[in-house]
Amino acid sequence: MTIEVRVPTLGESVTEATVATWFKKPGDAVAVDEMLCELETDKVTVEVPAPAAGVMGEIVAKEGETVGVNALLATITAGEGAAAAPAAAPAAAAAPAESGGSVDVMVPTLGESVTEATVSTWFKKVGDTVAQDEMLCELETDKVSVEVPAPASGVLAEILAAEGATVNAAAKLAVISGSGSGTSRAPAAPAAAVTPAVATGKDVANAPSAEKAMAEAGLSAAQVSGTGRDGRIMKHDVAAAVAAAAAAPAAPAAPAPAAAPRAPTLAEDAAREERVRMTRLRQTIARRLKDAQNTAAILTTFNEVDMTEVMALRNTYKDAFEKKHGVRMGFMSFFTKACCHALKEVPEVNAEIDGQDIVYKNYVHMGVAAGTPQGLVVPVIRDADQMSFAEIEKAIAEKGKRAREGKLSMAEMQGGTFTISNGGVYGSLMSSPILNPPQSGILGMHKIQDRPMVINGEIKIRPMMYLALSYDHRIVDGKGAVTFLVRVKEALEDPRRLLMDL
Repeated sequence: MTIEVRVPTLGESVTEATVATWFKKPGDAVAVDEMLCELETDKVTVEVPAPAAGVMGEIVAKEGETVGVNALLATITAGEGAAAAPAAAPAAAAAPAESGGSVDVMVPTLGESVTEATVSTWFKKVGDTVAQDEMLCELETDKVSVEVPAPASGVLAEILAAEGATVNAAAKLAVISGSGSGTSRAPAAPAAAVTPAVATGKDVANAPSAEKAMAEAGLSAAQVSGTGRDGRIMKHDVAAAVAAAAAAPAAPAAPAPAAAPRAPTLAEDAAREERVRMTRLRQTIARRLKDAQNTAAILTTFNEVDMTEVMALRNTYKDAFEKKHGVRMGFMSFFTKACCHALKEVPEVNAEIDGQDIVYKNYVHMGVAAGTPQGLVVPVIRDADQMSFAEIEKAIAEKGKRAREGKLSMAEMQGGTFTISNGGVYGSLMSSPILNPPQSGILGMHKIQDRPMVINGEIKIRPMMYLALSYDHRIVDGKGAVTFLVRVKEALEDPRRLLMDL
């Protein structure tokens, strides 16, 4: 049976796209939802998944061609006999049943906008016996870690992508032999499985249409600023660079800022140092944090909150709360509720800038920063403003557990409108949190510490916490930022205000 692969809906007002990259070729085996190709529009990049499992048939729209919505891109031959359908299919594309009992271990679906990953760790070595669904290796993308299970039981006969190798979304990682002999066929094209490092130092290749346009214009990649994913150069970036060069032909190109050199190291000290390559996640964190500083006008305002009432309420009801809802009552639900309450009064803190527009969000998708062994991640609790205390606590506990295990999906870390970061769990007394773009605000919680406070003319010891709100001064004025923190403070010092929406 032949299945048609067509251009998906591209979004409002978008009627056509350019075929940027094909990840499969005719004769390749494809799994359902496996990424087949990537389309470029003037707004976004769209990945096209396989609608069914089978073998890649004819590719109708070649790379660089412009296609309309619902246009035919390719065909897939589905069904048990699909592997034999293409007459010119290479032997490497044969189904596992025709390869002497061998099963290919392929890169799993990495998610929207992710086209490659780095092989982080192999849990098995060649010759080891593996059971079906047993973890073989772990991949790192710039967003999440992905575990690769064994598709079948047998013997790990060959590892095609070693630790540290960068693989694309359609690459073969290894071969499992079902016979137990530990031997298998040689890969037809091992070079295609591993993506070599790009000469420009970027993690992804530029769009084919952009490469062609640069060649025609006589430009190098260093002369074009990419606006695509991870700095990928798109066709319109080349057009912008050509226009800029025409407008100012005499202007010398500004040299790229050089990385700060390392301080001199004594020979006896160098022998005691250890050099470890940054993980893709850590590189992404570093890049995004620096981008936030370069893009937004970040300012931080502080206040302090007396935690007496929240702590008393928690101590009174925590046992009954846990017994009824099956989750412990923490402080995060109070802060989440207080922030949702304050965001209604100061909506610009929950908004973002898009070009010349301000986009106000009439909902709250709360990001909760979580530290993991791999680095900082920010899972998102969607529609937190509509949730109860128990629902928030359950969501935070579940997201935190998945974050520590490295099992968060990209969808769980996208779409946040505001973020809470709790440095107090590590003992931080005061800090200035950095924005999580494109959000305009982030609240920093800190350590609860007893301090002498003047209450009605008397000095009393109270559990106090410093609060910090970092905000984008381009959209949030000082008045709005201070008002937001005051409303959070009022809600926490008198939690009954949350019940009465005051």
